[in-house]
Amino acid sequence: MSTTNANLIWNIAEKLRGPFQPNQYGDVILPFAILRRLDCILEPTKDEVLAEYKKLAKTKVDPDIVLKTKFKLPFYNTSRWDFRALTSDAEDVADNLLNYIARFSPNIRDVFDGFGMEDLIERLSKSDRLYLIVKEFAAVDLHPKTVSGYEMGLIFEELIRKFAESNNAAAGDHFTPREVIALMVDVLFATADDALTKPGTVRTIYDPAAGTGGMLSTAYDHLLQMNHKARPVLYGQEINSRSYAMCKSDMIIKGQDVDNIYLGDTLTDDNFRGRHFDYLLSNPPFGVDWKTQQRAVDEEYRVRGFAGRFGPGLPRVSDGSLLFLLHLISKMEPVKQNGEGGSRLAIVLNGSPLFTGGAGSGESNIRQWIIENDLLDAIIALPTDMFYNTGISTYIWILDNNKPTERQGTVQLINGVDMFGKMRKSLGSKRKYLRDQDIQQIVQLYGEHIDDPGSDERAPVSKVFANDDFGYRTITVERPLQLVFRIDDTKIDAVLATKAVSKLADDEQEAIRKSLTYLADWEWSSRDAFINDLKDALRDNGFGKPGAPIVKTVWSTIGEHSDAGDVITDRHGNPEPDPALRDTENVPLSEDVDEYFEREVLPHVPDAWIDHDKTKIGYEIPFTRHFYRYVPPRPLGEIQKDLRHLVSEIQLMLKEVGA
Repeated sequence: MSTTNANLIWNIAEKLRGPFQPNQYGDVILPFAILRRLDCILEPTKDEVLAEYKKLAKTKVDPDIVLKTKFKLPFYNTSRWDFRALTSDAEDVADNLLNYIARFSPNIRDVFDGFGMEDLIERLSKSDRLYLIVKEFAAVDLHPKTVSGYEMGLIFEELIRKFAESNNAAAGDHFTPREVIALMVDVLFATADDALTKPGTVRTIYDPAAGTGGMLSTAYDHLLQMNHKARPVLYGQEINSRSYAMCKSDMIIKGQDVDNIYLGDTLTDDNFRGRHFDYLLSNPPFGVDWKTQQRAVDEEYRVRGFAGRFGPGLPRVSDGSLLFLLHLISKMEPVKQNGEGGSRLAIVLNGSPLFTGGAGSGESNIRQWIIENDLLDAIIALPTDMFYNTGISTYIWILDNNKPTERQGTVQLINGVDMFGKMRKSLGSKRKYLRDQDIQQIVQLYGEHIDDPGSDERAPVSKVFANDDFGYRTITVERPLQLVFRIDDTKIDAVLATKAVSKLADDEQEAIRKSLTYLADWEWSSRDAFINDLKDALRDNGFGKPGAPIVKTVWSTIGEHSDAGDVITDRHGNPEPDPALRDTENVPLSEDVDEYFEREVLPHVPDAWIDHDKTKIGYEIPFTRHFYRYVPPRPLGEIQKDLRHLVSEIQLMLKEVGA
């Protein structure tokens, strides 16, 4: 029924043919559909509201509070116009419609600002389409007694889908494929207890990058399918004004509190500070930098630390997706002392957050904090070419701060890259989709929580790891600095070009040149011998202050790295490390560092040692590596046979051409 009604409304778009392109139909159909629905909702109390408003106009009482309370309305309109009245005055329909929209309550008016209704009405009027569109929508019955809130929600979602398909170049900016959302929601609710099926169950659901509201709507629909007496309460925030208008419209249609949807930048203007939610889900922008938000985010990180949202660390400024993940975590409901409560969240991320950043980086620190606090529950790899504006690999992260006992201390990786159907017609970059059986298989794998070894014929699809399997220590391997000291004209020029020497007075530079020229034919068996002779030569040539900085600059420039050279030591007799030979090794947390060093390093470089002061803890999730399956190349004989066959075919074709 919802699809039929959606098609009926969408068919009105045929009236726009000519002045509007097909990819612009949604710009008209969506706002007029929501406007007509609001018109139908308010119709039963229209006359009473107007009468009450006239009375209140003579007083100093705020009409907003009185009208909402008295008539139990989440919004209202104080214009004498409605769709039926608008059709009675074709000549002034533009002015009358603008008056009608302007007289909605403030919590609704910004929806039409987001749709740019004033400019839209002007354009429709100039193209002689405005009255026709108003008349067509006036004939569509969208009264709540005819079309329930649930059905109207499905209609609006279908219209948004059609709009996204007709305008797929920009669809990915605000539209997540419905089957991806369905998978996220199914997994989120997979561990739901009996409370979700009890009458009157209230569950809060939040999306900080709500787009057009698709994730909130799908979660809403799914929960009602599980329990039609449940009460999902939806919350969201969106930065794009048009997407915000569509999202808020959808929430209005569903009977949600219109004040639960905010317009604004989640990273810099958290409109839900101090709030927590039962379920959280989001598809934040992929690989988008956060330079414009950097000042505010840095300040919150520096001033508030873990009392704010970004205490674990900050990712590099080129990709802010992990900031959204930290924001979501800050909104999770704390677990109560009796073990009840907690939250689950699902977020779509690209591959970068899995492994970008070595030990000590912001990304690694974020992963470490999440995993060590046992928040990460599962990661699901999706097929490529799933989204409208990108074909890259994407992953669904599932987090839970109150895991079931059997999942505590573990992370499950599910490889769904080969679970898809091919679309008959591509939509932008989207060429694949998740079939119902694909979603069911992934949800089943998640529920079973199995470690699948795979086989020779089949790659594994699910693996379960202990939390610390993703952690490692980055150790710094040092080798001694060994130098020999030989002087020639090239090295003398190199010394004079150094920053420390080039700043000296001309006579001092000349003294250093004379000293090194004098020493050019000498040989030294150690650094100390060279330094002593260098100091003497500097004094002999009138350099009055052969201090440590200049001497160090000279010998570090003259000295040549050589395994046969003198081992340079510090004042305590310990060998100095050679920066040119410095290396790092990543040692799994499950391994003993010293045992690893003796087994993997010392046999190759026996003079090496570990600088334990530089050791750092890091975390990464090498998803692809864990599901890699070696496929041996075809036998050479088969390849040669195919080549001979192809050569024969080419020769026959050439003969035909020659004939």
